[in-house]
Amino acid sequence: MRPAAAADVKPLAAVMSRAFYDDPPFIWMLPDPKTRLKRSRRFFTALARGEALARGGVDVALVGTEVTGAAIWRPPGHWETEQLRTVLGVVGAFGRRTRAVAALAHAMARAHPREPHWYLFAIGVDPAWQGTGVASALLRSRLDQCDHDGLPAYLEATKAASVPLYQHFGFEPTGNPDLPDGAPPLTAMWRAAAAAAPAI
Repeated sequence: MRPAAAADVKPLAAVMSRAFYDDPPFIWMLPDPKTRLKRSRRFFTALARGEALARGGVDVALVGTEVTGAAIWRPPGHWETEQLRTVLGVVGAFGRRTRAVAALAHAMARAHPREPHWYLFAIGVDPAWQGTGVASALLRSRLDQCDHDGLPAYLEATKAASVPLYQHFGFEPTGNPDLPDGAPPLTAMWRAAAAAAPAI
């Protein structure tokens, strides 16, 4: 487990595109299965390069030198910030579906809490490594920092089956955002702040 570096962007994007291939929102945003991997890889590349990596919000899990999973977090005060490079990357990735993707993003933003927090934008594990504890290690790494700093965390679960995993780490469902017609349901989840660790 370590913070991602610029050299990790390409393998990270490849892993995330495979991890999200059958994710309901990505199926809705990119309905053509023939181009979904390529387009989602372009999206994750733009996201990592455009803003999350620069703010220290990207963690990778490795086995040897192989990236097996990644978590993309947005730090307090930056949950809705998009740099121009990211916006252009989104347009390039989603093409004709950009308007639908923008409507989904706006709906999620309306339901987003305003209190300072860490926002788990996406977490994914290569299918070959799923079920081996990689996702748990990625979550634990950043949540330990949240606890140390006394900060809450927020995410949207994209599958009902993942809700219990997040509950195991202290997240609790807070509702279902009102999304555009046809978009798959999301479960908003909040993890309350722990008491900040005392200064040494």
